[in-house]
Amino acid sequence: MATIWWCVLGLLTCGYFALAGYDYGVGMLLPGFESGERRRRQTLGALGPFFLANEVWLVAAVGLLFGAFPHLEGKVFAGAYVLVVTLLLGLVTFTASMQLRSRRPDARRGAWTAGIVGGALVTALSWGLFLGNLLVGLPLDADGSPSGDVLALFNPYAVLWGLGFVALFCLQGAAFLAVRAPAELTGRAVRLARAFAAPVLAFLVVATGWGFFALDGGTGFGVAVVVLAFAAFLVLRVALATRRHRVALVGSMVLSACPALLVGVVRFPTVLVATDYAMSVDQAATASGTFAVLAWFAPPSVLLLLVVQWLTWRAHRRPLDQRSLLHF
Repeated sequence: MATIWWCVLGLLTCGYFALAGYDYGVGMLLPGFESGERRRRQTLGALGPFFLANEVWLVAAVGLLFGAFPHLEGKVFAGAYVLVVTLLLGLVTFTASMQLRSRRPDARRGAWTAGIVGGALVTALSWGLFLGNLLVGLPLDADGSPSGDVLALFNPYAVLWGLGFVALFCLQGAAFLAVRAPAELTGRAVRLARAFAAPVLAFLVVATGWGFFALDGGTGFGVAVVVLAFAAFLVLRVALATRRHRVALVGSMVLSACPALLVGVVRFPTVLVATDYAMSVDQAATASGTFAVLAWFAPPSVLLLLVVQWLTWRAHRRPLDQRSLLHF
């Protein structure tokens, strides 16, 4: 039963990164489209219909983590407390700036634009550092308590992941704008996607090679995810070269989901590691009675989330034009 719910948690988490990754990518790329207020509003407007719906996946994933794996939640949030705080600060700043930027047509928007770019950058860095630490091991002692070494969270491997996530989300954001932005912005979006492809490939190669020697106890599942990530990158590059922008976006979405998927399966059934501590999926799970309660409402909730996401994309599958409503 715990394994099934771990898969559901993985679905929600990977769905979040596959969708919300281009939210933060568009935010970080906003200065690249600063050729006037109209262009900036079009860039953000391309994201408008999807913005809040994408964030719901994170809310659902965290809710399921609290309900289904409370022991894991306590250890992870305590061990990476600093990164959780910076992540929340980035998310709040980004979300608030997106929604408040265009509330008053006559107001100056420079501070809100800076909040969007800075919030997206902090969020991307924090997610990379967070997942990188989960992969290499959190600073926990033998009892599973925080060791108190905050600087350990900024180890070189985790920093690599932080920088890699910035490039990865920027690539995903550019691929998204190549599909949704107005025709006059498509060329710039494609050029940005091609520019960020090189650092993303470097991240994949270095992180894979470094992780091969740095990580212990990996399984075949981890190898499969790495292969999937390189395959998604290859699809993305070929699609960009052949101007198949929707295929490139799908490739970038799969690629952004792979790091979270790797963290979840690389040592399975062990789901949390530290220098002298480990936790299995069964040890992390809640009581069977709680799983029975979750089974009543979690499946229809996930189904509703998938349907709403599909309907949103179906309704806004075409690029912006002069008649499109600009949400931000």
